[in-house]
Amino acid sequence: MKKAWLIALMALSDPMASQAAAPDTPKLIVVISVDQFSADLFAEYRQTYVAGLKRLANGVVFPSGYQSHAATETCPGHATILTGSHPGRAGIVANQWIDYAVTRGKSGSHTVYCAEDERQPGTTASTADYVVSPIHLRVPTMGDRMKQADLRSRVVSIAGKDRAAVMMGGHLTDSIWYFDPKKAASFVTLPDRDQTPPAVVRQVNARVAALMAKPVTSALPPACAAKSVPLKAGPGGNMIGVLANPEGRFRATPEFDRATADIAIGLLRSMQLGMGPAPDLLAIGLSANDYVGHHFGTAGAEMCAQQVALDHTVGRILAALDATGVPYAVVLTADHGGSDASERQAQRGFPDAGLLDHTFNLNQIGRELAAEFKLDIDGNSLLEGADQGDVLPAHGLAGQGDVYLSHTVSAALRPRLLAAAKAKMLAFPQVQAVFIADEVANATLSGLPVEDWTLMERAHASYDRARSGDLLVFLRPRSTPALQRAYTATHGSPWNYDRRVPMLFAYPGMIPHEQPMPVETVDILPTLAALIGLKVPREEIDGRCIDLDAGPGNTCPKLAYGALRN
Repeated sequence: MKKAWLIALMALSDPMASQAAAPDTPKLIVVISVDQFSADLFAEYRQTYVAGLKRLANGVVFPSGYQSHAATETCPGHATILTGSHPGRAGIVANQWIDYAVTRGKSGSHTVYCAEDERQPGTTASTADYVVSPIHLRVPTMGDRMKQADLRSRVVSIAGKDRAAVMMGGHLTDSIWYFDPKKAASFVTLPDRDQTPPAVVRQVNARVAALMAKPVTSALPPACAAKSVPLKAGPGGNMIGVLANPEGRFRATPEFDRATADIAIGLLRSMQLGMGPAPDLLAIGLSANDYVGHHFGTAGAEMCAQQVALDHTVGRILAALDATGVPYAVVLTADHGGSDASERQAQRGFPDAGLLDHTFNLNQIGRELAAEFKLDIDGNSLLEGADQGDVLPAHGLAGQGDVYLSHTVSAALRPRLLAAAKAKMLAFPQVQAVFIADEVANATLSGLPVEDWTLMERAHASYDRARSGDLLVFLRPRSTPALQRAYTATHGSPWNYDRRVPMLFAYPGMIPHEQPMPVETVDILPTLAALIGLKVPREEIDGRCIDLDAGPGNTCPKLAYGALRN
């Protein structure tokens, strides 16, 4: 078995080698998500990779994978990767949403975080005190399905963000660890699990504590020298483009991914993943890319240095997998893309790039509506958006996505108020479209390829009647919501620079090739399931199995998965 798998690995450099191998069924499924790793970023740096990303870039490559939906945020994106479901089916419509049945302490906030259990004691004071949980994920992940098929399968999920670990791991993880920046400033597990960290987690946490106590700025790789161009950007006038990290933002450094990878590698070895009687799953969420993109943008020296480090981190993960001798299948993809700082975009020929006009204010629009309709309602709370970490509080300065009309408005008045609010929002030149919820729920789908979906179709893929907003607002391309002062760029738009991500596969017996056709991240689950013979009812998912075979074979069983992508 080991010999056949090593021969298959040689196909990354010699396509003919795979034809001599007797393919083994993978005993370990490995899924790597790189947060905010757009297809554009992959294309820009592809020729510079020398380690793990080079190996995968010479495997089975889909350069145009799509997070199909409009809500290109971390939680919805990670929820698609191993459920095979669009966010609307999965119930993960955004990182946060409004639930008027929930009131959080003195603040009166109705915001619910995607990866929390707001019913637990001690979580009502603020969302900063949430209890991490997968309860809001309405569909099973691949790991859940593997354990339902055979309880001997092990499911391990490690990530820099709790929402990444939870959404990829699912409900039945055997081991799950994620970084908690607020309480412990270390990697922790779910509150209902054994809180005693294994040795590798203790070792990594000790190293992280030392790094956070005495931050060190890495040297600029020589290959990134040309990108070291100072620029003031963002609402705080931050200096970017010089690989400076004066505030010691640990999560925006390659050390963050190194810590996550070290835990994943340690658990791979200690748990002997892939060596049991049933196939195992290891999900790894590398999150530093996202923090680098938010703090410094995607086109400067900081992102260049991050790509150099990411390449080597992925290489270490693959080397550790090779050393086990276990036949494994690996896929690397992303939860969403991202765009650069608007100031640098303007320099690069996008004159319309810029921050959202500060006068686009939900409080102001709400006050105007309350006066026009003579409502005995506080106009400041008439319209509300869920607070998000990268933009200013959405009840005041809105960006894009879900806007909720107060539940105190009568059913008879709601249609007129929503129509009036829509008209006011569309009057702002940076607003591309505003949809009323019923329009989205009842949308007619075109059947076009995912790259050509209409805005309405993209919104529909993210829509859940119980959790989505009463209005869905979309800004024009390269218009940036009102950011917090620490950030210079973000994502979350319905445009292809935020939707398009790479999908890179390697598995026993593969014939390396590249397929430029558009595919979706929801296709990953049925594709990986086919490799290990896991049955997934077609009607339970939105994705379809991708035929990964460049030769006469077929990796997708038609009867089990319906129509194929090829």
